[in-house]
Amino acid sequence: MLEYIFFSTINSLLYGMLLFMLSSGLTLIFSMMGILNFAHASFFMLGAYFAYQISQFVGFWPGLVIAPLLVGVLGALVERYGLRSVHKHGHVAELLFTVGLAYLIEEIVMLIWGRNAVPYQIPNILDFALVNILGTDLSAYRVFMLVVSIGMFIFLFLVLTRSRIGLIIQAALTHPDGVSTLGHNVPGVFMLVFGGGSALAGLAGVIGGNYLITEPSMAAHLGPIVFVVIVVGGMGSLTGAFIASLLLGAIQTFAVGVQVSLSDLLALFGLTPEPSGLLKDFLRIQISHTGPILPYLFMVLMLIFRPKGLMGKRET
Repeated sequence: MLEYIFFSTINSLLYGMLLFMLSSGLTLIFSMMGILNFAHASFFMLGAYFAYQISQFVGFWPGLVIAPLLVGVLGALVERYGLRSVHKHGHVAELLFTVGLAYLIEEIVMLIWGRNAVPYQIPNILDFALVNILGTDLSAYRVFMLVVSIGMFIFLFLVLTRSRIGLIIQAALTHPDGVSTLGHNVPGVFMLVFGGGSALAGLAGVIGGNYLITEPSMAAHLGPIVFVVIVVGGMGSLTGAFIASLLLGAIQTFAVGVQVSLSDLLALFGLTPEPSGLLKDFLRIQISHTGPILPYLFMVLMLIFRPKGLMGKRET
């Protein structure tokens, strides 16, 4: 039991921090620009594929720097020559544009790299057991993922709350005319924000692509859960996204090992119903089978009882 709790905690922390790395860029874009980028997970996928391709020539570490920069430049170009044109037509136009962009990126990825997963491997220097706990190895790469994700949170928090550029970015959202009067290029600021958010997604792809599986469907698999994270955490709240990522990661990870059904829970309280048909099948469903849907159920409950999320302030 102790071993299950310990390793479920470690795995939930890893998965939660991966979710945060992916959702942090989307949170940044929404909090600064009010844009819900439905192609954000596609930039995550591009980061993984770019890192894989770069690692074939110069290794993992140059790819760790180059791939996010390439994704960031691509994101900036998308904002400059795409989103900027449709932004004036409202959120529906932005939604349609980003959804279409997600499908376009997926098709391009399949044209270039094929439909099968690519062999994007963990670097040899980090492919070893750092420590053995309770008879199970904890790999160095998992610790590296934790360090990078925690460092990303600290860096973003300091940039947005303590730096001059962070103040300019936040002021450009609420008072663009005033910021423009002071001599700052407001459209350039927005392009920088979107490119930076895309680069963060690319960095998450570099780190998470070899931990997961780098394949064309990875964006479709992770995209929905990212929006659950920012809704639960509070739209536009970086701290809320951090807490929600850890919470949802724990919910999914711990649920996998709970072999308890609803009928078992009722039996604990002395209730032994004898239903038949569909209700009987429903009561026999184990919690471990419901792991993938629990985050979405949690989001529904959050929208009912606290629509702004855990730390949300902004009206959507």
